[in-house]
Amino acid sequence: MNSEGDRISIKEKVSYGFGDLASVLYWQTFMLYFTYFYTDVFVIPAAAAATLFLMSRIWDGINDPAMGMLADRTKTRWGKFRPYLLWLCVPFAIAGVFAFTVPDLGPTGKIIWAYITFNAIMMLYTAINIPYTALLGVISADSNERTTVSSVKFICAFLAGTIVSFTLLPMVKKLGGGNDPRGWQLTFVIYGIAAIIFFLIAFKNTRERVQPPPTQKSSVKKDLFELITNGPWFILLATTITFILFVAVRSSVTVHYFKYVIGSQELSFPFFGKRIYDFNTITSLFNGVGQISALIGALLVSLVAKKIGKKRAFIILFIIAITSTAAFYFMSAEQLPLIFILQITGSITGGPLSVLLWAMYADTADYAEWKRGRRATGLVFSASTMSQKMGWAIGAYIALMLMSQVGFKPNQAQSLESLKSLIMLFSLIPAGLGVLSLLILSFIYPLNEKRVAQIGAELKERRKASGEVAATP
Repeated sequence: MNSEGDRISIKEKVSYGFGDLASVLYWQTFMLYFTYFYTDVFVIPAAAAATLFLMSRIWDGINDPAMGMLADRTKTRWGKFRPYLLWLCVPFAIAGVFAFTVPDLGPTGKIIWAYITFNAIMMLYTAINIPYTALLGVISADSNERTTVSSVKFICAFLAGTIVSFTLLPMVKKLGGGNDPRGWQLTFVIYGIAAIIFFLIAFKNTRERVQPPPTQKSSVKKDLFELITNGPWFILLATTITFILFVAVRSSVTVHYFKYVIGSQELSFPFFGKRIYDFNTITSLFNGVGQISALIGALLVSLVAKKIGKKRAFIILFIIAITSTAAFYFMSAEQLPLIFILQITGSITGGPLSVLLWAMYADTADYAEWKRGRRATGLVFSASTMSQKMGWAIGAYIALMLMSQVGFKPNQAQSLESLKSLIMLFSLIPAGLGVLSLLILSFIYPLNEKRVAQIGAELKERRKASGEVAATP
């Protein structure tokens, strides 16, 4: 049972979640629309966009862990991780506007612009999101309480995803007035202002309670050594990369799938009657329904995890999500209602998986402190952002390169081979990657609920014995 000192107010939990409400306005766009933006709006070759995504991730292999170590060594009156929300929210929003600006340049100039702005937005995403995510590991010493906070974080994430899914394409169309590049730029002016406000709410109303052991000395070499020899963390990293690949391959071609495979449809809705809906509207509805379903799943997953454990809940939910994804291979454009049903079942079970993964990262930080007496929360959580971005970039690379090889041409009818590749990328390919992720966690990850509870209890006794007092800036 939690002690009073471990409990967190509802206000603080919700305020922490606002950080993801800000971040996911961008991350959901990266996942669902960045490939479409570059191929059909920015108009650079699919292969060039694929190379851009992959090359930038090489830098993340250095940049993300470095940011985690920097955050661990930050000392301010606000704590280690919170101040980055204050310092970087405005630069991050400005970078977002530039990333979604289409310059009046030639093909080479546009690719250079894309490299500069894409890497700028991803570096700033790292610099603000790693400290924000690491805050989950120090907001409470109690594993169950962190799972609840993680649930609130992802409820806000899915809420942001719902906002993006329902509003982004319609806002682009409305604000652009037929000029899509202008519409994308203005949309991210609005999203940027909202993100600044949400980050500041998270900064103001959260606290850092878990501190490193008082005897711990700063050592980059030791931090890195202990990270790569932290078995549960390493397994979770592999699980996360393959899980994000499962999500990213499919997400990267969602708009293309509906634009070129499904197309415009005549649909009938209560109060609206029967009319023709274009791919923009159908895609927005599909993504929006998925985010609402994922939100419902996130609301329920904390209760499920407490009853059967995080690991077992992850396995059961993932099996259903993988099956739902694979079933899209058998769908046709005439089966749109069934396509939406599969989106609901896949999202209500697949959405909460991130909640469980991020809560397990906090457990691996506890494991490191328990085993070796050192805690590097920021570095541990840098894996979550690094694996997220690596998985997404590799997934987008796979999708774009396959599209390029089968002759994808933007804004025109696709060949039969191109259509088949889009269907595979939307169904069987991500399902196969999901099976790989499931196998890694099921058979190798060692931290079950009993072990986590034991580690948490021993750490609590150690902290009491050392006279450690949790600071509350």
